[in-house]
Amino acid sequence: MSALGTEPEAELSIGDVAEQTGLSVHALRYYEREGLMLTRHIPRGTGGHRRYTSMDVKWLVLCNKLRASGMPLARIRRYAELVREGPGNEQERLDLLQEHQARVEQQLAELKECHRIITRKVGIYRQHLADDSTQDLWNITAQR
Repeated sequence: MSALGTEPEAELSIGDVAEQTGLSVHALRYYEREGLMLTRHIPRGTGGHRRYTSMDVKWLVLCNKLRASGMPLARIRRYAELVREGPGNEQERLDLLQEHQARVEQQLAELKECHRIITRKVGIYRQHLADDSTQDLWNITAQR
């Protein structure tokens, strides 16, 4: 127990973290090598195995979301560096996240336009199939 009377945080194996985050063991090692973790090096247990914390899992979940939304690894690395530096650079962290947020919002707008066009085309095909008039749909042989 700690001085505050709380249990020490449970340590997680690399397999546990892989399962909880959806990242492969290889990806977790890569993230550490590339400086994407909150700590430069994940602590090791007595057997030399990496020992993660729940904070590491939360960080990796965030990294997954940033990556899935298109943030380049270099920008995630910079964000990790800023967090590791500690207080005093919150404005730079905010700027980095807002820049990414703007890119994601642009992607969403583009996807909404794609969705609108696809939805329209699906409606056209459904209507033509219901009317048994599919011969009018992109009939390139009739145009040659």
